[in-house]
Amino acid sequence: MTYLFNQPSAFASELIEGFVAANADKVRQVPGGVVRSTRSQPGSVAVIVGGGSGHYPAFAGLVGQGLAHGAAMGNLFASPSAQQIYNVARAADNGGGVLLMFGNYAGDVLHFGQACERLRSEGIPCEVLAVTDDVSSASADEIEKRRGVAGDLTVFKVACAAAEAGHDLASVLKVASHANDRTRSFGVAFSGCTLPGASHPLFEVGEGRMALGLGIHGEPGIKETDVPTANELAEIFVDRLLSELPQDITQAEGQRVAVILNGLGTVKYEELFVVYRRVAQLLEAAKLQVIEPDVGEFVTSFNMAGASLTLMWLDDALETFWRAPTNAPAYRKGSVIVAEQLAPAECVEQAQETLPQASAESQASAQRVLQLLEAVAKMLQANAEKLGDIDAVAGDGDHGIGMERGVLGAVEKAREVARRGAGAGTLLCRAADAWADKAGGTSGALWGVALTALGTALGDQQQPDAQRVASGVRHAQEGIMHFGKAKVGDKTMVDVLVPFADSLNDAVAKGESLTAAWLQAAKIANEAAQATAQLLPKMGRARPLAEKSLGTPDAGAISLAMIVDTVGNLLNDNATADQGV
Repeated sequence: MTYLFNQPSAFASELIEGFVAANADKVRQVPGGVVRSTRSQPGSVAVIVGGGSGHYPAFAGLVGQGLAHGAAMGNLFASPSAQQIYNVARAADNGGGVLLMFGNYAGDVLHFGQACERLRSEGIPCEVLAVTDDVSSASADEIEKRRGVAGDLTVFKVACAAAEAGHDLASVLKVASHANDRTRSFGVAFSGCTLPGASHPLFEVGEGRMALGLGIHGEPGIKETDVPTANELAEIFVDRLLSELPQDITQAEGQRVAVILNGLGTVKYEELFVVYRRVAQLLEAAKLQVIEPDVGEFVTSFNMAGASLTLMWLDDALETFWRAPTNAPAYRKGSVIVAEQLAPAECVEQAQETLPQASAESQASAQRVLQLLEAVAKMLQANAEKLGDIDAVAGDGDHGIGMERGVLGAVEKAREVARRGAGAGTLLCRAADAWADKAGGTSGALWGVALTALGTALGDQQQPDAQRVASGVRHAQEGIMHFGKAKVGDKTMVDVLVPFADSLNDAVAKGESLTAAWLQAAKIANEAAQATAQLLPKMGRARPLAEKSLGTPDAGAISLAMIVDTVGNLLNDNATADQGV
């Protein structure tokens, strides 16, 4: 369990505050994460890393001279929002462009990609690189689908050293891609992790058993075996990683490797050293030269009991960057000349955002939309644990928490702009930004897209009618499928959204009222959500564990069905009240 916390919802923000207080000589806090508190070379590339909290030392602990210039930090196990990433990148920008680096998870890909587009639109050169080192998460034939685990550190380290040495953005991206191509990791777990305030772990491993191929967000392993001895675990690690060489290496003998034996939270240093004793023997027997190995905690999974082994196959350039000195809060190597401290950041009061003019009809409709959002928030809060349990079958179990954070952020923002006279369209668009920012993760990004599409369709001048709402839902479907890349049959929320949008638009086209059309579509949505239990996931974190999810519906599909059902019931209640029944 997790012992020390105040409010679970405040855990991520409070840990950042404490981390900065403890490391003010190296980092300072900015909206969305942390950046260096020391001066960087003007005109140099800024490397921004990031992901969900709960993985310390990743990601904040890797900010400092010789390593990252900033870290965007999401909530526990949830990707930071595009706004957070943008804020960190702008604060860290040195004038030489920005490289955004992260583990290859759907939410991170969406949010970092959106932040990259925004930076480019403002004239800041920007590139992205997703780390794909986990050999258990996809086959070698689909290497681009692999997730990033402890190999994040080797790839980050090389890229940041290249930036520190003055290489331009194209060169830093090239060497980072090369490091990623030559990095492989494999992990195991003996028990799952428990997030603050949760009553049970995200997943469980049987007594005396070990899960192989776990992910760092609590994703269950691909299979289980009896707990081995330390020597046997070392042999499992080395055998698996030596069975797949990078494409440009024909034989292992005579090669140089960087090695990380990583503890995932509860397996501690003394145990890791016992394992590394045998790892070193095996690598020597394979005639591999180990260069500056690291043993300890580098990319954790909160309090998970587990470990992973990472190899990065070196050449002269990669070795130079791997050996380069660094001085970050959680990772130090060699000796650096301590850079000058920046002057304390000035507190600039943010001007209140202006709102577009709205008609009285649209302002009145905004109050109805706020009422709908509040009803959805109440429903999601009541069902957060249920949605998390569904998600935990083959995912990381955080869907309910993420949806709750997102909708509460959306409601808070909606109330604020409603008080200031926002129209229905603006209220939804501002709520969309808040949902994406507070929730993070894939669902946060996609719900931000959906609400923005709906708000754009409604506008601020006319009272929403059935046609505009149906059109907005159709645009939301198109936006989600464009950004999320999922299609019907992939076992995602799209399996519900498409039939819901089709039914709603068909009924409205036939002259049905919004309430009648919505209730009919909501029934179809519920049926489609339950039908996802018979599908195998083809997207996201559940894909490597597809068989485990058979018989269980998709959490995102279920939450969408719950939301449209809640909205439909309130629409019906309001219609009945308007008729005086």
